Amino acid sequence: MVLDHSHQSYFTTLQSLRPPKVMSVVALLLVVGVAAATAFAILVPWVQTTAGPGIVTTLDPEERSQELSALVAGRIDQWYVREGDRVAAGDPIVSIVDNDPRLLERRAQEKDEAIAEVRAAEAALRSAERDLARTESLEGEGLAAPRDVDSGIIRLQELRAQMASARARLARLDVDISRQSAGEVTAPRDGTVLELTGGDRATYVTAGQRLALFQPDPTARAVALLINGRDVPLVQPGADVRLEFEGFPALQFTGWPGLPTGTFEGVVVSVDPAAQPDGRFRVLVAEPDDPERAWPDDRFVRLGSTARGWILLETVSVGYEVWRQLNDFPPRYTTAGGTAR
Repeated sequence: MVLDHSHQSYFTTLQSLRPPKVMSVVALLLVVGVAAATAFAILVPWVQTTAGPGIVTTLDPEERSQELSALVAGRIDQWYVREGDRVAAGDPIVSIVDNDPRLLERRAQEKDEAIAEVRAAEAALRSAERDLARTESLEGEGLAAPRDVDSGIIRLQELRAQMASARARLARLDVDISRQSAGEVTAPRDGTVLELTGGDRATYVTAGQRLALFQPDPTARAVALLINGRDVPLVQPGADVRLEFEGFPALQFTGWPGLPTGTFEGVVVSVDPAAQPDGRFRVLVAEPDDPERAWPDDRFVRLGSTARGWILLETVSVGYEVWRQLNDFPPRYTTAGGTAR
């Protein structure tokens, strides 16, 4: 039923009913809000990210913390450093000596004797070779019996065996002396001594026993992030990363990487092909080459400190991202042809 406006004068009660202004304002705000939200969801871009915790490490395994072990068995003679000391490559850390303090001296004497034996064997061998050559010459002239030649050959073989034995003994002594001389443990690179195993001259150590923990000076830091296995297929080397380091206040807007404050840039260099025991994947993020985008000094961001990273993926609309999050779908990715899927 449609009411004719010409008949409204007969309905005075209806004319007196007017909707409250508050309702009109609320209705207008709802309409404007829905329109603004729709436009925001469709037009505003959103950068998809996958985030995860991590720790600061290095790309070069030689720059990671390493144990310094005893190369030979013996007792600790002297410590040259204390925990926290900085050392240069080749600086002594600790010296280890054999229980017999005169062992090296006796080995040196034995080596001198072995050298004399080798020289004597060489001289005897040269003399035997000359005698054999002379005997063979006389035998050819009929002035020596074949038995004399056979005796010379046997004598020559015996002397060769003696010389080989003397050289082998000399080689064994060289190896033994080298091992005993390796009792001084030195720093492999420039770095810092972190932990020392307690001990004095009464402490006996075995070959391979840990004596100190050493941290080389890092030259190329990296962050090892742990990423959810659902998102890791979308992470490729070269992807940009935003990093928040422990001790540096930061404010990260997930969808708008240009707005964060206090975060630092990084670049993905590798993604592990196998998962960690907890099912997550390790992603190595390197420091940019540009000095203007460098990370804080290693005095403030030390190896082993914690971090958090956001790996930047595809750019989508806010509405698509809300729909994806509600359905727990993975982020979009770009195929080889450049098509986002």
